[in-house]
Amino acid sequence: MDWLKKIPGIGPYIGRLMDTHGWRAYERLEDVKWTQLAAAMTFLSFLALFPLITVAAAVAAATLDTQGQKKLEEKLSEQVPGISDQLDISSLVANAGTVGLVAGALLLFTGIGWVGSMRDCLRAVWKLPDIEENPVLRKVKDAVVLGGLGGAGLVSLAASALASSAVGWGARLLGVDDTGSSGALLQVIAFTVAVLADFLVLLYVLTLLPGVQPARRDLVIAGLMGAAGFELLKLLIGSYIRDIAGRSMYGAFGVPVALMLWINFTAKLLLYCASWTATRRQSTPSEAERPGAGKGPDDGEPDGAEPTGHGNGGAAGAGRDARPSGA
Repeated sequence: MDWLKKIPGIGPYIGRLMDTHGWRAYERLEDVKWTQLAAAMTFLSFLALFPLITVAAAVAAATLDTQGQKKLEEKLSEQVPGISDQLDISSLVANAGTVGLVAGALLLFTGIGWVGSMRDCLRAVWKLPDIEENPVLRKVKDAVVLGGLGGAGLVSLAASALASSAVGWGARLLGVDDTGSSGALLQVIAFTVAVLADFLVLLYVLTLLPGVQPARRDLVIAGLMGAAGFELLKLLIGSYIRDIAGRSMYGAFGVPVALMLWINFTAKLLLYCASWTATRRQSTPSEAERPGAGKGPDDGEPDGAEPTGHGNGGAAGAGRDARPSGA
């Protein structure tokens, strides 16, 4: 695409854009066929989504009162746009044991497959080879990772809920109105709290799932970028479901299709964040003049990042993963 740089007038600006870290991260995604990776992630995420929500709803519904169940529906609507209307909380309360057991078994099965797919896709972005080890041991490790991810998600949700409650309590204590500029400020604070909660989960996903150690600066930027993008996607898809997909004229297909779109956009956002951490930053002139500069691997390997060799058999595995497979 170098011909774009030769366009009169805007060519120099396009050249500057193509020299940025963000553009090179996008080129890396194109190189690894990210649309196919996102499609695989979308399919398995969609399958695992409903058992996950059903287990959470069944457990919570059996332990909450009526007011708590209403808050649960509101929280589910915030986190997964359009899904609360598809759940019958009263039925979950009446059959919490059976529903929770069946959904839990499905969640374990689909969740382990989801973890494996996510790991493979993220490692593909890093251009690292597949991990070769005992398949049974791999499944056990994936189950542990799934549990850790679930724990991180619960901590994130709890932190978000507590912070939002604290903001609301403080606003009522100070007599702040929830309309006008004051209401907008409260929404910004709530959005910021949600972004920080999502940021913690993304740190887990971008490092432990693919088994890599990105440069700290790139990891923080990618985490914040992904967390903010995730919250914006929730707002946009939630609005789309309420205004368009939820209409009766679309029948039973409106909400599931909208959910798949949301999951696909989220998967692509996650892949871009992973590519951001996996793309090596260009050296500054002072760095280029240092001895040994320019002798490293290609631009596919991030500056200062090291794959951990997770699951590859210690030092030998770490050495094998020290650079992308295409290097």
